[in-house]
Amino acid sequence: MKQMSYLAALLLAALAPFSTRAQTNQTGATNIFSQSLARADVVEIALHQNSAILKGKAELRASYGIEVQLRAIALPQFSAGGGYNYLEPSLVESFPLPPQYNIQFPNQNWNADIKVQQSVYAGGRITSAFRSAKLTREQALLNYQTTLADTLLAVRVAYDDVLVAEQQMAVHEASVQLLTHELEDVQKRFAAGTVPQFDVLRAQVELANERPRLIQAKNDYRVGKDNLLNLLAVHLPKTIWEDVPLRLSDTLEARPYEIDLPTALARALEKRPELAALRKAQSLRHEELLNAKSGYKPNAQIYGGYQWQSLPYERNLSADLSGWTAGAQLNWNIFDGQLTRGKVMEAKARYEQAQLDVDESGRKIELEVRTDYSNFIEAREVLDSQKMVQEQAQEALRLAEARHTAGTGTQLDVLSAQTALTQARTTQVQALHDYALARARLQRALGEDMEIIQK
Repeated sequence: MKQMSYLAALLLAALAPFSTRAQTNQTGATNIFSQSLARADVVEIALHQNSAILKGKAELRASYGIEVQLRAIALPQFSAGGGYNYLEPSLVESFPLPPQYNIQFPNQNWNADIKVQQSVYAGGRITSAFRSAKLTREQALLNYQTTLADTLLAVRVAYDDVLVAEQQMAVHEASVQLLTHELEDVQKRFAAGTVPQFDVLRAQVELANERPRLIQAKNDYRVGKDNLLNLLAVHLPKTIWEDVPLRLSDTLEARPYEIDLPTALARALEKRPELAALRKAQSLRHEELLNAKSGYKPNAQIYGGYQWQSLPYERNLSADLSGWTAGAQLNWNIFDGQLTRGKVMEAKARYEQAQLDVDESGRKIELEVRTDYSNFIEAREVLDSQKMVQEQAQEALRLAEARHTAGTGTQLDVLSAQTALTQARTTQVQALHDYALARARLQRALGEDMEIIQK
């Protein structure tokens, strides 16, 4: 019941007008660039602007139309009709009768009627229509929930990609500054004659090797921002061509998440909207099979209405006959050239195919959960292994510089310590990102869509 109420809320949101989208498209870029954005902010923007989500809302509205069509068979049909007929007088047949029996056949006539018709039995199709309408609505809501979860996961991943690229850029900038300072120090020592030229060349090579990494990090940062803005459906001004002035306020963080694999598998099979949607599709195929079998059974309708028509033997068109009509009709195709049999065979095959789709999807979901769970465990272990490495690398660099200054250490020791510190910082940042990504993907694999939307 709780899940259905949530899905109903999604339907109401999808059927709402798109005035918010129009307003956001006009001022969205300005608002985005004028303030720092948290994860909740980009999720909110995506809910109103992302193309996949908007298409999902349109699909929901289309499914509502399908639902109305399916229920039409169970509702009364009201119709009105009429006609007028004119014949050349020469086409009106006359009979040679005595004058006292003279009959003038009119060359004009008209008729009109209104009628209400109601199906009372259609071989089970009436009750099936209500079930199919409900299943169609629920399937559409589950498909929309899938689109929503996938899109918002992509937005969150893109947000973290920008964060990790920004921090990696900061790491390599710090490394370049450190190596530049080291090069300047070595050049002064070489000028004083305390170190050989080899040390200068070695420092220059280390600095040259680090600069491409910084250039790549800057490019990753630019591309990451472009990708995030694309997911938010933001049209960039043509004047922005080098670096998008997008600022993010959140940071990479390793929030704890504890779950065992058996629980994860059970939760995924219970909550994944894709699997639930396929189950609804299977039920719809079963209703299609029942509809096909209804061709073997009779159809019954009742009707009632009111009819007007001109007098058949009167030239005065204003003179008419009118009155109420009512009746019932029964149709039964005793033999339809095996049309119904063919429809039943097709519907049965599609129903069996839907059963196989559910089984196959269940296996794929289990594989996805196992893979994402394993990746999450790996990311958590790597993150735990990096907790003290950066502090140790900083201390090692301090000691190497102190020994080098005191003359008991070499420049190679300093450069090696600097490289180790850069590697430790890079690994730490990447480990935070990989953990956040693995956690988000595992939650998506488990069908925890509410948490993805809320956080």
